[in-house]
Amino acid sequence: MATKLPRLNVVMEPYVYYSIAKLAKKEKLSLSLVARDLLREALAIYEDMYWAREAETREATFVKKEVLTHKEVWG
Repeated sequence: MATKLPRLNVVMEPYVYYSIAKLAKKEKLSLSLVARDLLREALAIYEDMYWAREAETREATFVKKEVLTHKEVWG
């Protein structure tokens, strides 16, 4: 049955392909599923790094005297 999920065609170095193929064989999964899971994990790591940088930026400009209390914000 055809899927409605988007497809992605990727060109990669042979060592990357063979590493994914080895993982797929070990886990008894398709190349596609292994590649998908690796991409998801990489995106999660990338997102975590982004938010860590954002938090550092906000922390650098944090002024304790300007902090609003819960009551001031929510009434």
